[in-house]
Amino acid sequence: MLAPAAEALGIRFSVLAESADAPATQVISEVTVGDYTDYATLKAFAETVDVVTFDHEHVPPEHLAALAEAGHAVRPGPQALIFAQDKIRMRTKMDELGLPNPEWATITSLADAEAFAERVGFPFVLKTPRGGYDGKGVRVVEGLAEVDEWLRETSPLLAEEKVDFTRELAVMVGRSPMGQTAVWPVVETWQQNGVCKEAIAPAPGLSAERATAITEAILTVAGALEVTGVMAMEMFETAEGFLINEFAMRPHNTGHWTQDGAVTSQFEQHLRAVLDLPLGSPAAREEVSVMVNVLGADHEDLYQPYFHVMAHDPEVKVHLYGKSVRPGRKVGHVNAYGADRDAVLARARHAADFIAGIDPDPYPDRPAPVDLDALSAEAPALEKDPR
Repeated sequence: MLAPAAEALGIRFSVLAESADAPATQVISEVTVGDYTDYATLKAFAETVDVVTFDHEHVPPEHLAALAEAGHAVRPGPQALIFAQDKIRMRTKMDELGLPNPEWATITSLADAEAFAERVGFPFVLKTPRGGYDGKGVRVVEGLAEVDEWLRETSPLLAEEKVDFTRELAVMVGRSPMGQTAVWPVVETWQQNGVCKEAIAPAPGLSAERATAITEAILTVAGALEVTGVMAMEMFETAEGFLINEFAMRPHNTGHWTQDGAVTSQFEQHLRAVLDLPLGSPAAREEVSVMVNVLGADHEDLYQPYFHVMAHDPEVKVHLYGKSVRPGRKVGHVNAYGADRDAVLARARHAADFIAGIDPDPYPDRPAPVDLDALSAEAPALEKDPR
C-alpha cells in the first residue's frame, strides 16, 4: 500500500521480500528476495536505496544499528524503533515521560509474578516483550501455574494489569527528521479475538479535552524518541482518562481509513516523512470515516464478491492484500465515509463481511448495524444489485 503513494510522488520504490510471492511483489517491480534477519542481505539491499524503512518491527535491532553506523539512512532509526520492538523498554520509557501506563512489571520468576499479583490481583495480562502482534504473544493468566508454564519457555515476560476499559482508541502521527509533525484524528477501534476489526474516525463522543490530551501524548512520544515516519499509539479509554497500550512505528491498521478518508493517507505521509519532505494535511475529508477489516473465513475466493459489493454500494472502497486466506487473518479492508456514522458503519460492515463470506452480523457484542434496505430510499448508492 506504500507503492501507489510512491508512484504518485515519483519515487523509485524497492522491497526486500521474504518470498517471491509475498504481497508486495505483486505491485512492485524492483524486488529483492531475501532474509531480513540476515545482516549481509540487509546490507546488500541498503546499498541499492537512499532510505530504508519498514512494514513491521521484527528486523533485528542490532542489524539496524549496524546499518546506521555504516552510514545508511534507517528511518525510523534503531534508537526509536526499539521502543516498538521491546514492550518492557516501551513501558519504562512511558514512565520516564510521565505518560499514562497501566500497572506493569518485568517477570523473571514466580516471585516476581506473585508480588505483581499482590498489587493488582488475578487475572492479569502476560506478554512476550518482543515479537507479538494481533493478539499473539499475549495471555490472560488466572494463577501462578500459568505463569510458571510460560516462564519455562520465555523469560523475561511483561505483566500488565487487566484494564477495566470502556473502549479502545488509537491515534497516528507523522514526523519528519526536521521535526515537523502532523496528527490525524483520534479513532475508536474494536477488536475481534485480539485482531482489529473496525476503526471509526473520529472517535464518537470523545471530548475535546481528552482528544487534546491524547494528541499531546503522541507528540511527546514522537519528539522524545525522535521518530521518523508514521507512528500509531493504541490506548484503553477508562472512566478517568486513557492508558497507553502499544506503539507501532510504521503504517498501521488503525490508520487504514486515511487512504480514502483523509487529505493525506498514512502511506503518503510515511514516505514524505522518511524522505524529509514537507508533510501533508492529516485533516479528515468527511464527517465520519470507517475502516472494517476483511478477516479470513472458510471462503477463499475474495474477488467474486466484488460484483455484489460494487453494485450494492459503489461508494465503498475495497482494499485487498493479495494474501492467502486463513481464518482470522487480515486479508483486506473496506473504507466508507459520509455524514451518518451508523449508516457508514453498516455499509462498511456489510461489504467487508460479504467479501469474507461470513454472516453479515455474527458479532452480538458490537452495535447492531443499520438496516441497509431502510437506508436505500435515502441513499441511491445503496440500492440493491438490479441483477
